[in-house]
Amino acid sequence: MPAFGIAFCLLSAAGFGAMGIFGKLAYDEGATVGTLLSVRFAWAALLFWVIVALTGRLRTLRLVPRRDVLLSLGLGAFGYAAQAGAYFAALDRLDASLLSLLLYTFPVMVALAAAALGRERLTRRVVAALAAACVGGVFVLGGAPSGALDPLGTALGLTAAIVYSAYILTSSGVSARLDPLLLSALVATGAAFTLTVAGVLTGDLQPGAVSLGGYGWLAAIAVVSTVGAITLFFAGLGRVGPTTASIVSTFEPVTAIGLAAAVFGESLSVAQLGGAGLVLSAVMVLGVGRRAPAPAISDLPVLEPGEIRHVKRASAPA
Repeated sequence: MPAFGIAFCLLSAAGFGAMGIFGKLAYDEGATVGTLLSVRFAWAALLFWVIVALTGRLRTLRLVPRRDVLLSLGLGAFGYAAQAGAYFAALDRLDASLLSLLLYTFPVMVALAAAALGRERLTRRVVAALAAACVGGVFVLGGAPSGALDPLGTALGLTAAIVYSAYILTSSGVSARLDPLLLSALVATGAAFTLTVAGVLTGDLQPGAVSLGGYGWLAAIAVVSTVGAITLFFAGLGRVGPTTASIVSTFEPVTAIGLAAAVFGESLSVAQLGGAGLVLSAVMVLGVGRRAPAPAISDLPVLEPGEIRHVKRASAPA
């Protein structure tokens, strides 16, 4: 039923939108960036493999070409690990509301890159959306109070959006061949390996410094904002199709802004709110323009973050 599909997409967007708030709360309880990343993906990978096993998908793994298995692991180990690393490093320096808006420029980046690569035409709709997103981004950044805009944090947030865009475009091939939950399990496993090794080598993996409450927030990131949000998104996608799912997913940064205001007292200026409206409008214009039929199992978006993201037969990150 479409109503249930919309509800699932809204819950998914809310789960993704809450990730920055959970991360901030985990930092307050002793979690470092390295600890958060390692624990998040290790727990998420474990939960994904449990779901894969319980749904009977595990037996299909042996039928997947080794090349696709290695590619999926590599996407997690390098692409998604880099995006998540940049995002949570930025979260340590920026307000969660501002970071959510910086990250949410990625749908426009993907549309522009897809046109540049010849995958889509650079239509007036895409140009208008790009212009609105750029103007909105200027208002979002320029409207920040003096001293509130950390340069390195801003650069990391934009880097996360750029890396995520590249991830989506790179993963579109394998995502069309693999079951979404199986792909998510492989991506999460690759990311968990890389981020755990990086945390050990840099000395930033400090699980003993995290309080019991901190582990609760880390669990919320893994269960609610990763596995739960991704699973709900796929459930909604199958009921309403990629166009509606893309539009409904713009609720994600709205959730982040609302929760950040309620929990941390963060607020956006009038100029920033106007800019946020332009960015979200650009994303909605891109979604409305894609009149795709209801997707088959291979018509996937990408998991995360932040994360939809439907570019022709795009995929979903873990």
